[in-house]
Amino acid sequence: MGGTTPMLQLSKEDLVKAYTQMRTIRDFEERVHDEFAGGGIPGFVHLYAGEEASAVGVCMNLNDKDNIASTHRGHGHCIAKGCDVKGMMQEIYGRSGGLCGGKGGSMHIADLSKGMMGANGIVGGGPPLICGAALTAKTLGTGAVAVAFVGDGGSNQGTTLESYNLANVWNLPVIFVVEDNGYAESTASAWSVGGGSQVKRAEAFGMEGFEVDGHDFFAVYEAARDVIAKARDGGGPSLLHVRLNRYFGHFEGDAMTYRGNGEVDGLRQKRDSLDIFRQRVAETGLLEVSEMDEIDRSVATLVDEAVSESVAAPPPTREDLTTDVYVSY
Repeated sequence: MGGTTPMLQLSKEDLVKAYTQMRTIRDFEERVHDEFAGGGIPGFVHLYAGEEASAVGVCMNLNDKDNIASTHRGHGHCIAKGCDVKGMMQEIYGRSGGLCGGKGGSMHIADLSKGMMGANGIVGGGPPLICGAALTAKTLGTGAVAVAFVGDGGSNQGTTLESYNLANVWNLPVIFVVEDNGYAESTASAWSVGGGSQVKRAEAFGMEGFEVDGHDFFAVYEAARDVIAKARDGGGPSLLHVRLNRYFGHFEGDAMTYRGNGEVDGLRQKRDSLDIFRQRVAETGLLEVSEMDEIDRSVATLVDEAVSESVAAPPPTREDLTTDVYVSY
């Protein structure tokens, strides 16, 4: 795809934004990991650490009019789409100042003003929703596109496969991003995906499909740029098969006994998306190491503030229980 070097097409401002978002996702998730272990966060959380280059690489090509639908592992998508970090943290803590009033929690964060249709506790629930958003964009001629993030497990759901068909038949401006982190909960995707190829599945439904290294922000950015531009121009749906890895378990508390000894440590040392980004931009002189270190410090402060403000914030009231139930058009 493409054939050009995306680093040369990104301004310094864009590179700073990309690194800031990736660092924010990493620090946010690692802090949620710690806070959940301490018993301060209710419900379940599913962390995105290790997958940062995918969300940011895709969403850097989008604007607020474009919609995304996420998964139960949705914090990274939220941050990459521009959702407020403090509002997200309050939502995860179940506080009234959260993006959904503290009533959605980790698996149902949404912000329609940013085109973030929501994380989703239903596996494979996002693709049908995103087809609806894409149909709206096509019917109204807004020029917007719609992106469905789905995991390797969700890619086997009937809802996802039906959405592939619908998107092709209606020639919708949709991109399906299959984030294959190697395990559908604890089942290896190498065993569970029939036919062995997400790209061939796309082709079977009349879509173009592309495989991309999800540890490399620039590879994801370039691939997403091309298929998003095609969708905006009326070229219909495409699929990106993004191969990446998660650092934490399927859910917090998962012992990960299905992963080999040292597997995660090896990935952190050799295939970390933030390390790869830092090395490439530093070697080419596009960003100084000191600039990225300053971003690290700024993000750490933001996450600290998000947690402290969430701990101090009030929960929803009894009266809040009956709000946000119905919508008026």
